[in-house]
Amino acid sequence: MYSFIICVAALILGYIFYGKFVEKVFAPDPNRIPPCVSKADGMDYVPMPSWKIYMIQFLNIAGTGPIFGALMGAKFGPASYVWIVIGAIFAGAMHDYFAGMMSMRNGGEGLPDIIGRYLGGKARAVMLVFAMLLMLLVGAVFTSSPAIILGDLTKNWVPGDSVMVWCVIVFIYYMLATLLPISKLIGKIYPLFAIALIFMAVALMVVLVFKWPSIPEIWTGLSQTDHQLKADSGLVGQNLFPCLFITIACGALSGFHATQSPMMARCMTNEKLGRPIFYGAMITEGIIALIWAALGSYFVYGHGFEELGIAINSSAPLVVENISIKWLGIAGGVLAILGVVAAPITSGDTAFRTARLILADFVRVDQKSIPKRLAVSLPVFLAAGFFLYFSIADNDGFNLIWRYFMWANQILASFTLWAITVFLYRERKGLYYLMSLIPGIFMTSVCVTFICIMPIGFGISDAYTAHIGIATALVCTVLFAFFHPKRNFNG
Repeated sequence: MYSFIICVAALILGYIFYGKFVEKVFAPDPNRIPPCVSKADGMDYVPMPSWKIYMIQFLNIAGTGPIFGALMGAKFGPASYVWIVIGAIFAGAMHDYFAGMMSMRNGGEGLPDIIGRYLGGKARAVMLVFAMLLMLLVGAVFTSSPAIILGDLTKNWVPGDSVMVWCVIVFIYYMLATLLPISKLIGKIYPLFAIALIFMAVALMVVLVFKWPSIPEIWTGLSQTDHQLKADSGLVGQNLFPCLFITIACGALSGFHATQSPMMARCMTNEKLGRPIFYGAMITEGIIALIWAALGSYFVYGHGFEELGIAINSSAPLVVENISIKWLGIAGGVLAILGVVAAPITSGDTAFRTARLILADFVRVDQKSIPKRLAVSLPVFLAAGFFLYFSIADNDGFNLIWRYFMWANQILASFTLWAITVFLYRERKGLYYLMSLIPGIFMTSVCVTFICIMPIGFGISDAYTAHIGIATALVCTVLFAFFHPKRNFNG
């Protein structure tokens, strides 16, 4: 537990000091006319109060990732805490900040256009496909995951298949949130969702400190070996590199965030608001991930599963539901579960909205009228519906989609980090481009290695993990050193 307290303090200090440094490097201009004024349309470019934008940004990025991902990542031991802290401060929050601010500087451009601007037209085309695929996967995963929890809670009251009923209800809400102006639905209900999510985090953190459970500390060794886990738990057999950095994405570094930051950049009234909104929201999410990583450590390495009375290989939604109710009581547990449910719902709705915006930018269709918004949204809803049906109908569908979602998520983060690197290089920021180049090289190595060794990829023996990772890092370094200074990045 001492490691947990130290890590929470480190995240707060990271926001105060490194966040200020990142802001200084970007050099926000408070006198620049923001896109919400220059392109005001009453639909997506709408000026909003900074506190409300922060809440929306926080809820957009805080889906099930920092909860389910942190729970699953706890099996890697205290390395999960270290990755959340270092990843959030030096990669994730910096990544979210620059993604939002680069969008704001370029008239509220979406992520594919930002990447195209700095990495070229081919990279833009690749990212357009990846971003749309990621939004559809997020829409499917973040429909089924809250539906599973709500369905289990209401199975005695809802007739028929309660999970499917909730899937339909959540999906209909997503349609409305996608088509209505951002200030009409999302801007109205997000503060209520934020209260539930913050209550969940604070309540569980208080109980954690009160219980002070015995969990692995950083100084006892960063990784826990397989023999410390039960052989039949289903938690053994994955290498820390690269699996930890794919499993724990939200809460440390997530490409999905880069698709959400431009949406909020279209509502900000001043560039100086970027640090508390973008960097601050990511640090807040990092704290939530730390809480669930600590809970996961207790239930994986301690006696938590005996306390809950469930199997060690139980699904993440079932673990979340039992922890919330048994630690906080019925009333507190229900509020906590609502917070956990609000997290994916408030990411799923904006995922669909972002997909509409990305597609609209690509086909150059303005979004001022409902018929035009509906025409662009219809293929998004149909494709997401297919993924959703697959995730519910197939026994392993949800897990398969989740694994591909996590990998695609980090691919997007890698491309965004490279775009930030080129932006800093072109802006003649000295050696400050290293602040994104180093995590960019690392995450590219993670993504390439993961798809090479995992069964969902090429299935190469994990004996070559280190070789693939080092080779990828070297290739990235050489390509940047020899080709970047000579290339025109205007796309």
